[in-house]
Amino acid sequence: MTFKKTKLALGVAAATLTMAGAMVSPQAAAHSKAERVADATAKKTAALEAQVNQMAAMMQAMQAELSRVKAQSSTAVSSNSQKLQELDQWMASVRSAPVHVASKDNLVSVRGGWMHFNDNRKNTATLGSIRPAFNSDRDAFYYGGAFDFNVNNDLFGFMDHTSFGIEFGFEYAHLANARANGHPAGNANGENNLAADVNQLRINASPKIKFFHGSKFRPWIIPVGLDVNIISPPSSAITVLNTGMNFGVGAEYEVFNGIVVGADGRYHHSFDDIDGVDTDGFTLGGSVGFKF
Repeated sequence: MTFKKTKLALGVAAATLTMAGAMVSPQAAAHSKAERVADATAKKTAALEAQVNQMAAMMQAMQAELSRVKAQSSTAVSSNSQKLQELDQWMASVRSAPVHVASKDNLVSVRGGWMHFNDNRKNTATLGSIRPAFNSDRDAFYYGGAFDFNVNNDLFGFMDHTSFGIEFGFEYAHLANARANGHPAGNANGENNLAADVNQLRINASPKIKFFHGSKFRPWIIPVGLDVNIISPPSSAITVLNTGMNFGVGAEYEVFNGIVVGADGRYHHSFDDIDGVDTDGFTLGGSVGFKF
């Protein structure tokens, strides 16, 4: 009897446990599934949030780049606008500025003055004279011209406002009127009736240094230049020319636009005489020139 009651109690307990398990199992299963769904949803949400954050960061980067490009474009446009404005101002200033006329530094001039030789003109008994060779005065007047070609206005970079040029000049001097030239031909009485004027032509090429470039008054010097002297009548040895050098100092003044007056003194020295004919001496004279 007691055994049966115990068995019955055990059976009732087992049934109760079975029913409780049956009731608890679906609830537990349902709860586990909900958790899985929630986890999956949370993961998807996290992934979407990460994507959204990434896209937001990309958008911010693109916005920043766009702002930078706009700023650069604005700066470039502003700079170009400023340059265009400066160019317009420069063009306006050029148009309003007075026309600049280039300085005329070349010069053509006529010259004349007094010439004095160191010695008389002698030893010109041409072709073997039957009478002594004649002598002429040491003083004469000369006239001629010159071309001054300007090279630079800073003495090759050594001195400001100082011009360097080359002068090509010539001067003719008349020393005496017709003199017997010593030719043996003559009239029936043996008198020589042939005569010749005593004169000389000098050609020079000289470097000339002018000071005060841009000023109306301009002193100048010739350190040393080349002379070629041609005499007439020829020497007793029938020689007509020799070479030498000249040294000069002078000044010029522009009295009017392009019209220049000047004065100078020069000394001429030959390396040798012309078979006894001495061409050394000095000149004093003036000039009138025109710039071009």
